[in-house]
Amino acid sequence: QVQLVESGGGLVQAGGSLRLSCAASGRTFSNIAMGWFRQAPGKERDFVAAIGWSGGITAYADSVKGRFTISRDNAKNTVFLQMNDLKPEDTAVYYCAAGPFSRVPDRYNYWGQGTQVTVSS
Repeated sequence: QVQLVESGGGLVQAGGSLRLSCAASGRTFSNIAMGWFRQAPGKERDFVAAIGWSGGITAYADSVKGRFTISRDNAKNTVFLQMNDLKPEDTAVYYCAAGPFSRVPDRYNYWGQGTQVTVSS
């Protein structure tokens, strides 16, 4: 079992930045891939970014490439999502997930409760 707790969401103006964190506990964190997903009201849960167990491989959705950066600190069992140049269309609940490295939500075994990110224009 893996327990995931996200933090760092909030309200920010367009062009601003936020850093999300996801703290993991319960099993060995360093050998599992992590992903970030987001879900806006009335929409499906979309892939944002993923990172391999060692941090050596990453993947990003086209909509966030060049603005968002995923990273992890295995010593602290934490994965981060640095979000820069935020846009109103980035508004959503952001979830972290643990499982096989994938862009597909259903491939992930464990999910956090989510943190709200709201970007005002």
